[in-house]
Amino acid sequence: MSKLGKLFRGTRSSRARAAPSPQEALARLRETEEMLAKKQEYLENRIQRELALAKKHGSQNKRAALQALKRKKRLEKQLTQIDGTISTIEFQREALENSHTNTEVLRNMGFAAKAMKAVHENMDLNKIDDLMQDITEQQDIAQEISEAFSQRVQFADGFDEDELLAELEELEQEELNKKMKNMELPNVPSSSLPAQPSRKSSKPSTVHRSRAASSRRAEEDDDFKQLAAWAT
Repeated sequence: MSKLGKLFRGTRSSRARAAPSPQEALARLRETEEMLAKKQEYLENRIQRELALAKKHGSQNKRAALQALKRKKRLEKQLTQIDGTISTIEFQREALENSHTNTEVLRNMGFAAKAMKAVHENMDLNKIDDLMQDITEQQDIAQEISEAFSQRVQFADGFDEDELLAELEELEQEELNKKMKNMELPNVPSSSLPAQPSRKSSKPSTVHRSRAASSRRAEEDDDFKQLAAWAT
């Protein structure tokens, strides 16, 4: 290898060792953009002045007008080159920003992966399975307890419910019989029935019998109403 190749190789290695940080590179690119933007503004002003000179001289001094137009063309060419340079710098800056962002993301993800690894080193899958089984069993027990509390409580007293209902019906029937005995029945006349009246007085006796029957029916209705009210 020639001395020149060794020189370039040594220069590249030294540059690689002294590579700037992304922040420094981004700051340099922004400074370059600002400088080129200022030069753009200067060239645009110069172009406007040269164009004004060309218009001013016009037909009076064609040589001066032509010189002004030539300078204007050179300035426009420089402006076009600066536009291209600024576009390239913007592209490089955006790419560097994206690379820096990706680097930070990758670094943070690696940091998080190390933290997860450190946490998982203290975990045993078998212990986790046992723990989940214990949790499931305790949940089942708690569910059974809740269901037991929610069910109707029945104490074993040794009595048959059907027999108790039958006894209750007997007591109710006895009470009903007592009430029926204590109820006042309508008075039955003890005297003999009057003799059959003659045909002339048949109408008054018929009226009397109908009134007596209505009175007895009214009394019987009252008795039945009292009996129904007691039963309900």
